[in-house]
Amino acid sequence: MSTETLEKVELGRFFTVSARCFAVGHGAPEMFSPAIDAEWHRLMETPEYTEFSSRHGGQAFGHASNCGAGSVTWITTYEEMYGALPEIWFTREDGTLDETGFTHYRETGEVVAEWNCSPAPGDGDAAPTQEKAAAR
Repeated sequence: MSTETLEKVELGRFFTVSARCFAVGHGAPEMFSPAIDAEWHRLMETPEYTEFSSRHGGQAFGHASNCGAGSVTWITTYEEMYGALPEIWFTREDGTLDETGFTHYRETGEVVAEWNCSPAPGDGDAAPTQEKAAAR
């Protein structure tokens, strides 16, 4: 039985999606979830991080500053691999749900959000690139 939190499970899925996006030459996936990003920050401070990142993403991802807003590009890739995004993606760091964002996603299949970071292959020193089209 797994003792991983939902935030940690979804972070692992995000790393898997990120690896797929990078493998096909797409830009860095946007981390738009405050709750999952908080788990990422927590996990980076542990000895477990490199193993976790490598297990899910095939490498140790850096955490790079990457501010932006708009349509999140990797949702189709996630849905092809795992199905619909769960509520945790729309949960703020304080545990409250962004009901407007979640409802918009459920009704349209699109995530419109702000983000301030992305995974970066390797040590994360280089700023990741973004693209307009969804990674498929």
